[in-house]
Amino acid sequence: MININIKEMNSLEIGLYIVSTPIGNLADLSSRAKLILESVDIVICENPNHSLKLLNNLGIKKKLLSLHDYNEISLIKRIGKYQHNSSIALISDAGSPLISDPGYNLVRDYIDKNLMITTIPGASSIIPALQLSGLPIHNFIFYGFVPKNIVGIKGLIKRISEASITGVVFISGSRLFSFLELLSKNDDYNVSVCKEITKKNEAVYRGSPKKIIEIISKDAKKLKGEFVIIAAKVKSRDNIKIGNNINKQIKNLLKKFSLTEVVEIVHKLTNISKKEIYSAALLIKDD
Repeated sequence: MININIKEMNSLEIGLYIVSTPIGNLADLSSRAKLILESVDIVICENPNHSLKLLNNLGIKKKLLSLHDYNEISLIKRIGKYQHNSSIALISDAGSPLISDPGYNLVRDYIDKNLMITTIPGASSIIPALQLSGLPIHNFIFYGFVPKNIVGIKGLIKRISEASITGVVFISGSRLFSFLELLSKNDDYNVSVCKEITKKNEAVYRGSPKKIIEIISKDAKKLKGEFVIIAAKVKSRDNIKIGNNINKQIKNLLKKFSLTEVVEIVHKLTNISKKEIYSAALLIKDD
């Protein structure tokens, strides 16, 4: 059941409202987000010129304060006189605030002062990119923006490789090929590269890093803007072995299922050959 907060619709509690805004399609703004932006006293944003376009489209006029990595501490001091008597919204240029964007210190300040803070959830490029990737996403790690230098990129790729689960990064077009080339040399990966999510020119490129480089390099315009990369190691039957954990699973499954059924279940879960699973299961059963 969806509850409508009548009190919130009539007057806002003093505090900080973290408001998600569209990542490309204005229709994705929630009605609650619009209501909050209409009702707050002040809007803190990254780029006032950019946010002004959004608010103008919504017919909203508000006092805008700019927040970026270099002025966050001074901004917190500046709004100190408003924190106890005003409702303030925090928005980013697009999507969910704080995700690879400034605002951490501001949120901590509200928490430390025991002031009200809440979130109005909405669009984020991370989840749609995962959904569109066609890659395993039951576990994933978000690494933020790819570093600007090669040493940093190599370090990031090492972390992604060592984690052994799906990795998500933001990257600019100028560093896309460098990242994909280095990724292809590290391990065998399946990759999804997304741009312009929710926009008219939304594009998703899927395949190996080399294949994606080949596709995008045919049209220089495709390199413009920012991308979301989803990278997952290709699982090979040759490098998946039956270890203690899988043996324990086989042992537990044999208590409930027949030998043939266990072989089928484990094969579907691990992609290990049925012959190898059968041999392991037979030893466990006869033990």
